[in-house]
Parts: sequence; C-alpha cells; structure tokens
Amino acid sequence: MNKNIIRAIACAPAGPMVLNTVMFVINPSKATGDLGMELLDGIGRSTQLGDFGAFFGLASFLIVFGSIKMKFEYLNIAALLLGSAAFFRIIAWALNDAALATSLIIAELALVLWLVISAKYIKKLAS
Repeated sequence: MNKNIIRAIACAPAGPMVLNTVMFVINPSKATGDLGMELLDGIGRSTQLGDFGAFFGLASFLIVFGSIKMKFEYLNIAALLLGSAAFFRIIAWALNDAALATSLIIAELALVLWLVISAKYIKKLAS
C-alpha cells in the first residue's frame, strides 16, 4: 500500500484533537462544554485548561509526528494515552460515582484501535 495513503489514514485522528487543543486556548467554555464539563474558576481552571490542553496537544503531536516520520512507536504511545483516558473513565465510574461516559469511552477505544492498526502498517512499510 502507498506510504502517503497510510500516513494520511494514520494522521486522521489528529484533526479533531488539534481542534480541541486550539479550542482549549481560544474558547475554553465551548471546549469544556463539549466534554460535558463546566469551565472551572481559579486554580481549577488553570488545571483544567492546562491538563486538557496538554493531553490533546501531546496526542496530536504524537499522531502527526508518527505519521509523517513513519514512527510507529509514536502512534502506539498516543494509543496508550487515549486508552489510559478510557481506563480512568471506567475507574471513575466504578469507584467514584461518576457517570459512565459510554460514548466517550467508545470513541477513545475506537481511536486506540485505529492508531494500533495504523502503527502496524507503518511498521511494515518502514522496515
């Protein structure tokens, strides 16, 4: 299969993540609202925007860099990051009375699968 097609497919999940990263900077109340949160105040806002901005920013970087440079390891790290988010959502539900964020968990797990499969193709093509 063509390397550029694989790169584009592998890179696709970065689009919404880059958008989320930008939204946490330019329109944080919309970004938090889209994730089912209210925008916090004070140190809570700093933590909320800093942590979520870093999460989406790092995931975006790993996906784009891994896709462009044909580095499957970066895609696997992004998959691990997203899988961790799904895992901790389940823990929050099971142990801390959080609502079960089924649609978000499914989306994260779908992205994990997408990235792991993409990483396998990139690994084959890079070797």
